[in-house]
Amino acid sequence: MSLYDLDRAALAAALVGQPRYRCDQVWDGLYRRAAPLDQLTDLPAAMRDALSAAHPGALTQAARSTADGGNTVKWLWSLHDGERIETVLMHYPRRTTVCVSTQAGCAMACDFCATGQAGFARNLTAGEILEQVVQARQSAHPRRVDNVVFMGMGEPMANFDRTWQAVERLTADMGLSARSLTISTVGLTPGIRRMAELELPVNLAVSLHAANDELRTRLVPINRRYPIADLMDACAHYVRSRRRRLSFEWALIDGVNDRGDDAQELAALCAPLRAHVNLIPLNPTGGFMTRGSPPQRVQAFAEHLRQLGVNATVRANRGSDIDAACGQLSAATPMAPPTRR
Repeated sequence: MSLYDLDRAALAAALVGQPRYRCDQVWDGLYRRAAPLDQLTDLPAAMRDALSAAHPGALTQAARSTADGGNTVKWLWSLHDGERIETVLMHYPRRTTVCVSTQAGCAMACDFCATGQAGFARNLTAGEILEQVVQARQSAHPRRVDNVVFMGMGEPMANFDRTWQAVERLTADMGLSARSLTISTVGLTPGIRRMAELELPVNLAVSLHAANDELRTRLVPINRRYPIADLMDACAHYVRSRRRRLSFEWALIDGVNDRGDDAQELAALCAPLRAHVNLIPLNPTGGFMTRGSPPQRVQAFAEHLRQLGVNATVRANRGSDIDAACGQLSAATPMAPPTRR
């Protein structure tokens, strides 16, 4: 079990026989400083060695790729049971964002998403989620990780308890603002409703992709269980309760959801919620042959939405040449000799 899976009481139990202040030192090093255990030189070497032996890191680096002149970094991690996940770090001129996974694989079966094509293996522990942020922080230094988005492999709302445990540690112990965290979902309404009742003002992004049930069920199969009317009702509850901006993610697929009627249907859903729309040109994946909308169609769709009163932006495409862009994470990168981090 990773040290990041331990709460303070469990960490104190792991340090039985040590002075009480040692627990605070370890906790501070793990979270506020996000330092590797072997760099916590204010701790006795024997104590560090014992902790490392009893609680090895959850992530073993299997591969690391870079793109965009080094501003996009993707890691392939191997977990203790042989499952693999990916994490992406993105540097922008004024911010740094890390995209973390919450599951190994995904059960949502969206055809245009590489993770959905791969199928579901298991939920990640809170420690496995947190260590992705820690590794990204260490890599980004001296730059600060400003934002964490739960948009990597898996459906966060299907692993709600462990995802939220990670959120609480990121805010209470790592010092990140809840407003700098975004949880994405394909529309699991029970999770949206749970999130609406919790105090932390975390951002919500809904991967919508279609604004009518017939098309959305084809693109996002979970829509059969949670159709658009139920999803919009849960989103309205979230907006009323949290008073936070809601975002709709929309992967533009050529000739499928990029037409004028699609824009009008989407605008009708956005209006009562004052939702922001984040347009994503569909990135290529091996299991989905339909291409993304061409750049001219993307811009025309965005402008149509704006004319209809919708706040719409187009997400910059980052890391597609290393399969690190939205929808491309599959943990299928050829494995290099593992290196314990």
